[in-house]
Amino acid sequence: METAGTEGPKNRSKAMLKAAIFVGFILAAIIFVRYTPIKEHLNAEALGRFLATAGFWAPVVFMAIYAVGVCLFLPGTLLTGLGAAIFGAYWGFVYVWFGAMIGAGAAFWIGRTLGRDFAASLIGERLQKYDDAIERNGFATVLYLRLVYFPFTPMNFGMGLTKVHFWDYVFGTGLGIIVGTFIFTFFIGTLKEVWASGNWAGLISFKVFFSIGLFIFSFFIPRIIKKIKGEG
Repeated sequence: METAGTEGPKNRSKAMLKAAIFVGFILAAIIFVRYTPIKEHLNAEALGRFLATAGFWAPVVFMAIYAVGVCLFLPGTLLTGLGAAIFGAYWGFVYVWFGAMIGAGAAFWIGRTLGRDFAASLIGERLQKYDDAIERNGFATVLYLRLVYFPFTPMNFGMGLTKVHFWDYVFGTGLGIIVGTFIFTFFIGTLKEVWASGNWAGLISFKVFFSIGLFIFSFFIPRIIKKIKGEG
């Protein structure tokens, strides 16, 4: 039977082991993406050919690729742009959003499972109040950070280290990325339509100018949100 005195060190050792696995996973993911041939296939042409072999299941395969890419620290803008270029402005948005949500949930789970115990052991009284505040205001905190375009993948893992509840995180993320995701996919998808049709006169159209306007507006969203919150 374990005594109270041995439980503490064993728990700390377990937390440190999981944290080491967590750090190892992140390093391995970054190395895999940056220094292996996988990056050569991260373009619309190569990915489009691969998805063509999936036929009816192409959207599901793409969403799976997006989700795995999020966990491997692939840039979200790259994956989103590929989705819009392959599936178009509207279906691209749908598939990108679902892929991003699945990836965000998976990355959060990895961070929570492997890193939370160690992170909690490092939180002193000074930081405890912030951790508690995130737990109480999880949805609002996540929503705000998503709206101001806090880096997507680091936030997925990082939020798993906090006390925020999973469903607060999911709903805050889902709502927070809708606007930015739609604007970007609409912009890329619209330009892809013009390029694919070969009708360059189509560049002078309401849809193109509207997509460009939305794209430019997206850069001002973080500033607008901060103004509303009174942060300058």
